[in-house]
Amino acid sequence: MAEAESVGGHATTGQRDGWVTGTLVLFCLASTVVTVVAGLIQVSFGEYSMTFLEAWKAVFNPAVIFDLNAWASFLFDTERPDMSTDSIVVWNLRLPRVFVAIITGATLAVSGAIFQAVTRNELASPFVLGVSSGAGFAVLATLVVFSGLAPFLPLIAALGGTVAFGIVYAIAWKGGTSPVRLVLAGVIVNMVFQSLQQGLFFFADDLGVVQTAIAWITGSLTGTGWEEVRIAVLPAVISIGIAIAGARQLNVLMLGESTARSLGMRVERVRFFFSGVAILAASVAIAVAGVVSFFGLVVPHIVRNTVGGDYRRLMVGCAFAGPALMVTADVGARLALGGTQMPVGVVTGLIGGPYFLYLMRKQQSMGEL
Repeated sequence: MAEAESVGGHATTGQRDGWVTGTLVLFCLASTVVTVVAGLIQVSFGEYSMTFLEAWKAVFNPAVIFDLNAWASFLFDTERPDMSTDSIVVWNLRLPRVFVAIITGATLAVSGAIFQAVTRNELASPFVLGVSSGAGFAVLATLVVFSGLAPFLPLIAALGGTVAFGIVYAIAWKGGTSPVRLVLAGVIVNMVFQSLQQGLFFFADDLGVVQTAIAWITGSLTGTGWEEVRIAVLPAVISIGIAIAGARQLNVLMLGESTARSLGMRVERVRFFFSGVAILAASVAIAVAGVVSFFGLVVPHIVRNTVGGDYRRLMVGCAFAGPALMVTADVGARLALGGTQMPVGVVTGLIGGPYFLYLMRKQQSMGEL
């Protein structure tokens, strides 16, 4: 099959090999370095007083890293082996927050990239298309009204996101869809579900639940632990793995519906399948970190401008850049106000909003890729 090499007027076809470039390798290495450095900074702060050196020694403590019983306690909630106080603080309280940030960043970035491909719309993202608000409403309803269903949050979030995207698609459909109609429908559905989220607060009579819900709506990694890692890691790996494996099909889809059909692709089936993958990826992040605005819109653009529009490179780049930017944003959220921790969604919104405006001002027409 012929494939789209890049996006926005720079497409080439017939390129099958050589997608792993030096730029991609350097980009992934740089993203990994940023993730590690930001993560080390993150674990150095907390109520328990530790120096940077003590915290970093605890992170790289071989007695924990190479202890299968320790990893079993982290990932499967078994009995925790004996550890030093520093290792307990770092590995049980601080590092899980970094891991949740890594998972959240990767899944949101990949989800945004998929939505931009299946809609051929550079403005598409889980936030813009209403998926975030739909999944958010479902999770918030679970926290406030149906708290007994909390163990099923990823499934509930995926269901809410699916319903929201289905409504968006139905509203936008008129003998087919267009980038503009999808975005407008997404804005409408997003507003409706946000209103429903606000209405749920009238049913909450526990101040603690209200505070948790508010933090969750704004997107926060505060208080996340191994339970959130256990909830998110498997569906995150599955959704990201499918996205990377299916990057060739997304390249074909980017050529346009008529071209894709002439190459034998069942366009609607592929579009809905990958939409489901994108919804799963976004729902994983929303279930453990809340609604982190603009992230799924901004990161794919940054990666595309750096490594090119071939979706094989784009997906790999998003899987590395998403964690780097999310962990860095979380560090900024933690250190911005001194002792008071700002929700990470506020930081991403402050960055994503101006970047969204920049995209609009940079190009004469916005919409189709």
